[in-house]
Amino acid sequence: MSGQERSFRSKLAQLIGQKGLIRGTLLSRKRMCGKPSCRCTRGHPHESLYLVVSESGRTRQLYVPRAWEAAVRQWVRDYQQAKELMEEISRLHWDKIRNRRE
Repeated sequence: MSGQERSFRSKLAQLIGQKGLIRGTLLSRKRMCGKPSCRCTRGHPHESLYLVVSESGRTRQLYVPRAWEAAVRQWVRDYQQAKELMEEISRLHWDKIRNRRE
């Protein structure tokens, strides 16, 4: 195993060993609640965060409470980083096959 592959695998193991990973995209939505005296009627809509995931061809959305926002953002970033590391490891193995070397 090359030093580069060892490094990718080590970083991947660290990410997987952390608190969480989640596949999805974060989407911020602005909406009006409909109360006549609310600030949203004066041009300041309420903002909510949603985690959006596609599963089996269907889009699923899940509301993310403000208290969870930082953690969920980190989990999404960690998932993306883990995916990138796996792609790098895959590329290294592709090159091994192409070059016919162990």
